[in-house]
Amino acid sequence: MSRPKKTLLKRIRFWLLCCFSALVGAGVAGIVLFSFLPVPFSAVMAERQLSAWFSGNFSYAAHSDWVKRDAIADWMPLAVIASEDQKFPTHWGFDVQAIQSVLDKDDGRMRGASTITQQTAKNLFLWDGRSWIRKGIEAGLTLGIETVWTKRRILTVYLNIAEFGHGIFGVEEASQRFFHKPASRLTMSEAALLAAVLPNPIRFRADAPSGYVRQRQQWILRQMRQLGGEGFIQKHKL
Repeated sequence: MSRPKKTLLKRIRFWLLCCFSALVGAGVAGIVLFSFLPVPFSAVMAERQLSAWFSGNFSYAAHSDWVKRDAIADWMPLAVIASEDQKFPTHWGFDVQAIQSVLDKDDGRMRGASTITQQTAKNLFLWDGRSWIRKGIEAGLTLGIETVWTKRRILTVYLNIAEFGHGIFGVEEASQRFFHKPASRLTMSEAALLAAVLPNPIRFRADAPSGYVRQRQQWILRQMRQLGGEGFIQKHKL
């Protein structure tokens, strides 16, 4: 290999290392800062807003009203745990059984099996989409979040940045928009309805729920009761 090519490769490796170090540093700083500071916006919110602007939709506004965990009814964290991650209080960021189930199918496709912590890491720091590179970065961020944050903090951030509809982010914004009241006054049924749209908040609507969304809401309500209702949240100090 000629000397100019070797020099070029060294420069490329150097800049790739710099970029990687910068990403790691930003991730670590974000995890530490957001362990106690409110999150002003998430990567998903920024992506949605930029996408709207680039497509010429200047009326779109990604909006979220940050609230503390004490200002969210216990029904809401219970609903998302019941619907998405029932092992949340005890796992370390990953549901090993769910991951193994996906791997056992061995068809080369990437599926969900994401815990609430993984979804928080993805929504807060990463771009939308599916790739093994993004999954790897997500895994590192998940471990960092589980190490630094409490489970209660993870739920607080998740519920404040989750997407509930077109431009609607966070449980306070969703509660005000759909039920005309603060998140602290959400009922068990309302919390289950909000949790029911989370898998696809653009397709599923809390303000005009389809038959499927209503069925999912009823399933979530049954799961919430089986977990022990609000006592489950109090038991695990969530």
